[in-house]
Amino acid sequence: MGVKNVPAKDASGSPPAPPSAKFHKRVAPLDYTRTLAQMKSKLRANLAFVVLMTCATNILILAVPIYLFQISDRVFTSRSIDTLVMLTIVILGAIMVQTILDALRRLVLMRSAVDVAARLGAPVLSAAAQASLHSNGREYQVLGDLGALRSFLVSGTLLSFLDVPFAPIFMLVVFLIHPHLGMIVVGTAALLAVFAWVNQKITSDGFRRANMAQTRANLHLESMSRNSQIINAMAMIPEAVAIWGRDTAQSLKAQIEAQDRNVYTASLSRMFRLFTQIAMLGWGAWLSLDGQITGGMVIAASIVAGRALAPIEGAIEGWNSFLLARGAYDRVSNLLASAKSRNDKLRLPKPLGRLDVERLLYVPQGTKHVVLNALTFSLAPGDQLAIIGNSGAGKTTLGKMLVGSILPTSGAVRLDLMDLRNWDPRQLGEILGYLPQDVQLFPGTIKANIARMREDASDEEIHRAADLADVHDMIASLPQGYETVVSSDGAPLSGGQKQRIGLARAFFGDPKFVVLDEPNSNLDTLGDAALVRALGHAKRSGITTIVVTQKPSLLSAVDKIMLLSEGNIALFGWRDQVLAELERRKRPQQTQVPPQAHAPELQGAPA
Repeated sequence: MGVKNVPAKDASGSPPAPPSAKFHKRVAPLDYTRTLAQMKSKLRANLAFVVLMTCATNILILAVPIYLFQISDRVFTSRSIDTLVMLTIVILGAIMVQTILDALRRLVLMRSAVDVAARLGAPVLSAAAQASLHSNGREYQVLGDLGALRSFLVSGTLLSFLDVPFAPIFMLVVFLIHPHLGMIVVGTAALLAVFAWVNQKITSDGFRRANMAQTRANLHLESMSRNSQIINAMAMIPEAVAIWGRDTAQSLKAQIEAQDRNVYTASLSRMFRLFTQIAMLGWGAWLSLDGQITGGMVIAASIVAGRALAPIEGAIEGWNSFLLARGAYDRVSNLLASAKSRNDKLRLPKPLGRLDVERLLYVPQGTKHVVLNALTFSLAPGDQLAIIGNSGAGKTTLGKMLVGSILPTSGAVRLDLMDLRNWDPRQLGEILGYLPQDVQLFPGTIKANIARMREDASDEEIHRAADLADVHDMIASLPQGYETVVSSDGAPLSGGQKQRIGLARAFFGDPKFVVLDEPNSNLDTLGDAALVRALGHAKRSGITTIVVTQKPSLLSAVDKIMLLSEGNIALFGWRDQVLAELERRKRPQQTQVPPQAHAPELQGAPA
């Protein structure tokens, strides 16, 4: 059953606002990808400097082989102590410069890693908060991916990747010493490249499966943390641990398989690199005995060959870190891109709190179950509506949709004629108040929780919210009053006290529209009376209020009542008219009324 569509003018009691050239101020679309692009631009500049330093350090590394050349060709032949001293001084200076440049590039990478965390931390958290509305909150784990990116930037794996492009230069140097030795180095490098390709093929799928399983395990761990009291009270620890253990075991199994393969390929590459060193020295000794090169050249060629192959081997060993970092970057990038706002937002000059719901349909993603079926109704500024109905009727879902916590499958929720999706999020949050069924407080003082954690909130605004919610006396009775510190689970407050603090938070900041979902589920008789008084304060302040409730005590404090049944509006109208109709339907002798396409809207004067 439903209700007839009511024109916005008739339902609200006031005509639409006249058009004006200065009706609103536009706010630029929110684009987190711009922050990511700026960070990448800064990171590229830093990496360009690091590459320059890497080039210099790799060139200076040749100082030791050159030193060996000079000793073999000049010092041994001339037997000059002065030449030896001067060469040694020059080489020591080159090594000192190389050390300074290497430290400099590591410092730049460390600063870059900190810059990545500083620039992307807030955007990633904001994007995760937005995206979590449509999922189970797994997006918050992307914050851990920033740590993976930061670790990769300061790891030796990245330095190995930066050194790899200089390996051909060192191979050319070995070729210049002798072509035979150069062929040995090139052949080994090609073999190591094959090992790297094989390593990527045989490990990527295993690491991917390990990451997916670990993500599921982390979600179970967070769920256990949130429900620790229930788990302990009902002796559910073994079952909870078993659920976490299954996903953790799958992650460890896949990780071990991938790491075993990575170890095999890394060990083989290390073995062949050692074979190369032996081949260089052995074949170099034969060439020296044959008079083609000197002994110093043999040692120098061995050192240069080791430098040419070391970054390739390091890249193979660190391939897992690279895959993890690449996956972390993809998740960060996708999250920021998905949170991009593609339309301008509006800042209305003077919100009033008029509500228009137009054919609101909600079907959860991946299901065909209709939770809300084309709901349409309107409230004038200052109206107070109670939504009642059996469990599963869609009351809580409707409440979440009215404050934008859930997006409709189709239809629209309009506040002051504007779709919630077209409001500036900050302004919308300032004029909305919401008290969910499961009230959660943030670690901090009661004062900070009422102020929605805003540091610029004045004591006057906090007191006004507490007074409007009729909780000032309760707070004043606490030993530390407004400075009482609460933990994440609300301790030391009781369930009813938490609910009343949440009510004050909903009324903070001069809201124009407030939704209260079962606001008296944990309240005693005194709390119920205080809640009724709070609704009276809201009425006098012109706040449009919607209360989801099953308790008759709150129905006397509202203007209108809506009865939801299986996602449809069964009744909607003035309080006294709806209560009379409900009483009529309860009478045993009442003749059953045949179902109609649309239930008649109940008329009557306001209560």
